[in-house]
Amino acid sequence: MVVKDAELTHLRRCVELAAEALEAGDEPFGSVLVGGSGDVLAEDRNRVASGDRTRHPEFALARWAAEHMAPGERAAATVYTSGEHCPMCAAAHAWVGLGRIVYVASSAQLTGWLAELGVPAPPVRPLQVREVAPGVTVEGPVPELTERVRELHRRFHRAAG
Repeated sequence: MVVKDAELTHLRRCVELAAEALEAGDEPFGSVLVGGSGDVLAEDRNRVASGDRTRHPEFALARWAAEHMAPGERAAATVYTSGEHCPMCAAAHAWVGLGRIVYVASSAQLTGWLAELGVPAPPVRPLQVREVAPGVTVEGPVPELTERVRELHRRFHRAAG
């Protein structure tokens, strides 16, 4: 996939947020919500280490969008993220009517990396966003940043294991 420079800036920020999550002892995921005008509206990182496994950044941004944006604004927005949405986050994204998703690493890539590290399978099947929310435009992976995301996951699981 070829992304524009402005999009790479947003995706790099997602990787920075994922690194912040890792430094806080959390799984390395980060996401940025960008409005149709190109302005960053909100961002978040993974916060599941608190014990609430639903505290994914994509889910938080969907909630934020539902509370702060009109339906048309949500449809024109893009969520940039370090990793493809899980099924829970893909559903939340679709239910609130957010627009496009651009991710660095795919669910298939992450699943492969975790298997290589001997990490047990998660309790929810890692489906592609298109399987959960077929009407959402999804773009990724972004090879320029994929190895950085892979390294964050490797560091997290080596420290946790």
